[in-house]
Amino acid sequence: MTIEIILVFSILLITIVLFAFEVFPVDKIALFIIVSLAICGLVNPEEAISGFSNTATITVLALMIVAIGMEDTGVISTLARFLKKLHILPFIILLPVFMFITAGISAFISTTAVVIVFIKIISEISKRFNLPESKLLMPISFAGILGGSCTLMGTSTNLIVNSVALNLGAERFSFFEFSLYGIVFLAVSIVVITIASRWLPGEKKETIEDEYKIENYVTSVVVTENSSLIGKKIEDTFLFNNEDISLLKISRNSQTNNAPGRYITLKKSDKLLLLCNLDNLMRLNEFEGLDIRERLNVGETVYKLEDVEEEEKDNPENLGFAELLILPGSALIGKSLKEIRRQSIQNATPIAIRKRKNIRNTKERLIRKDIGQIALKPGDRLLVEIPKQDIPRLELLENVAILQEHEIPAEKDNLKKGIAFGILLLIIGLAASGVLTILISSLLGVSLLLLSNCIKLTDVYHRVNWQVVFLLAGMIPLGVAMHNTGADQWISDQLLMVLSGKSNVIIIGLIFLITMVMSGVISNNATAIIMTPIAISVAVGLELPFKPFILAVLFGANFSFFTPMGYQTNTLIYGMGFYKFRHFLIIGGILSLILWILGTFMLSSLL
Repeated sequence: MTIEIILVFSILLITIVLFAFEVFPVDKIALFIIVSLAICGLVNPEEAISGFSNTATITVLALMIVAIGMEDTGVISTLARFLKKLHILPFIILLPVFMFITAGISAFISTTAVVIVFIKIISEISKRFNLPESKLLMPISFAGILGGSCTLMGTSTNLIVNSVALNLGAERFSFFEFSLYGIVFLAVSIVVITIASRWLPGEKKETIEDEYKIENYVTSVVVTENSSLIGKKIEDTFLFNNEDISLLKISRNSQTNNAPGRYITLKKSDKLLLLCNLDNLMRLNEFEGLDIRERLNVGETVYKLEDVEEEEKDNPENLGFAELLILPGSALIGKSLKEIRRQSIQNATPIAIRKRKNIRNTKERLIRKDIGQIALKPGDRLLVEIPKQDIPRLELLENVAILQEHEIPAEKDNLKKGIAFGILLLIIGLAASGVLTILISSLLGVSLLLLSNCIKLTDVYHRVNWQVVFLLAGMIPLGVAMHNTGADQWISDQLLMVLSGKSNVIIIGLIFLITMVMSGVISNNATAIIMTPIAISVAVGLELPFKPFILAVLFGANFSFFTPMGYQTNTLIYGMGFYKFRHFLIIGGILSLILWILGTFMLSSLL
C-alpha cells in the first residue's frame, strides 16, 4: 500500500465519520474533501473542481429545477390531489394505491419533491378523514425511492452511478435500462409493506400543545402608567431569560416587534404578548403595573362571535399555533430561533424548534429560547403563533409543509400547469427515445420553463438544494483520487482474495450488501461514487460483465431502508415525530433484506 493510498483512505475515513455524525453540513464536508485532495496532491487542480462540471452534477441540478417548476405550477399537486377522493377505500387497498401512484410519479420527477408534496397531502387528509398518518408516511417515502429506481432520471444516485461508470469505460445506461428490475422490486415491496404496515405505529400524534410543552396560556398585558417597568430595559426585568415566561412580541403605536431584544426600553401602553403557565399568569395578575387584557387557554379553541378586525389579530383569543416541517431548500435552513423571530413569516411569530433525531441524538430536542448557535436543518419542525385566519397564508412559504388541517389555496394557473406538464413529457420523450441525452433534454426543459415564465430565476437560486450540488462536486474528485492512486484497485484485490473460489451469486450479493450498509450510514450519493469504481474493478478482476456489478451498486445505494439517514425523504418523515429508529430498523430492515436477496439472484442471472 502506497502513501497516496493511505492518504486517500484517511480522507475517506474522515469523510465517512463527518457524514455519519453530521458534524458539519454536507456542503462544508464537500469543500473539505476538495481542499484536502488538492493539498495532498492526490488530484490536480482541474480534477479537484471537476465535480462542478460533471454531467451528473449538472443533470441533477437541472432536474431539481424542473421539479421546482412542476411544484410551482401545480403539476405535482394536481397529480396527487385526486388521492383525497380515495379515502373511502379500505386501508388494505388504499395503502398500495398510494404507493403505486407515488412510485409512478417519482420515476420521472425528483423523488424528494414528490414525497414532500405527498407529505402535505397526507397531513391534510389524515386529519380530515381520520386516517393514520403514521401508517402512510413511511410507505410513501419507501415507494418514492423505489419508483425513482425504475428509470435513469428517477434519482440522483442513478445519474451518478451512470456517470462514474461511463468515465471508467462502461456503456451508458439507456433511460429504461433497468426499469424491469425496478418494477419487480416495487411490486414485491408493495406487498411486503402492506403486510408489515400493521406493525407501524397507529396511535395519534400528540397535540401541538402537549408535544411542545406549551404551558397553557398565551396572555396579552399592557404596561400601565404607574408600572415599575417603565424606563427599564428588558434585560433588567423579570421578562429576560425567564424559563417560565416567554416574551413573544411587543406592540407599540401600531408597530409590532416580533423579536424584542434585550436593550429595548419599556414604555407606557406597551402591549406585551407572553407565554406562561397558570401559576405565572396569576403572579402577573397580581403584579402592579401590568394590566391583563386577554388570555387564551391553548388547550381549548376559543372563537369570537364578531368578525376579527385587523387590529385585533394579536388578541390571544384570535391566535392559533401552527407546526411547520422544514424541507430541503427552505430559506429558514441555517437560521436560529432568534434570527427567525426577527423576520416576518406571514404574520407568524416563531416560538419553538423541535430538532429532528439523528445518529448522535436519538431523542428529539425541544428548543424554546433564543439559542443562537442552534440552526434549523431539513426535517426540523418549527412552532409558530399566528392569527387563525392567517394559517393558510403559510402555504406561501417555500419548501415548508404545514402539519395540520387548513384551507388549501386556490388552484394554480391552468395554462402554466399545462405548459409545464408538456415540457416534462418532452424531457422524458427526448431522453427515453435517445434523441438527446438526459443532460441536454433536462437543460432544454429548464430553458423552456424559464422562457414560458413557469419558474423565475430568482426562485431557482433560492430553492435549489445546493447542498446536494456541493456534495456531488466534492465526492466526484474523491472517486477520481481513488482511481488515480489505485485505491479502488487495492480494495478490489482484497475482495478478490477473500472471494477466491466463491460463486458469482455470493460476489454480487456482497457488493450489493456493502453498498446498502454504507448507504444507510452516509449519503447514498457518496456511497455510489465510492462503490462504483470498486465494483467495476472487481468485475475486471473476475473478467465478468460490468453491468450486474454496476446495478448492484445502483440498487444497493437506493435501498437503505433500515435507517432514516440513508435517504433524504426518510430523514424528513423521521423528523415528523411518528417513528422511532426501531421502526426503520425492523420494517425497513426486513424490506432491505428481501430486496437484497431478490436483487442478488436477479443480477447474478446476467453473469
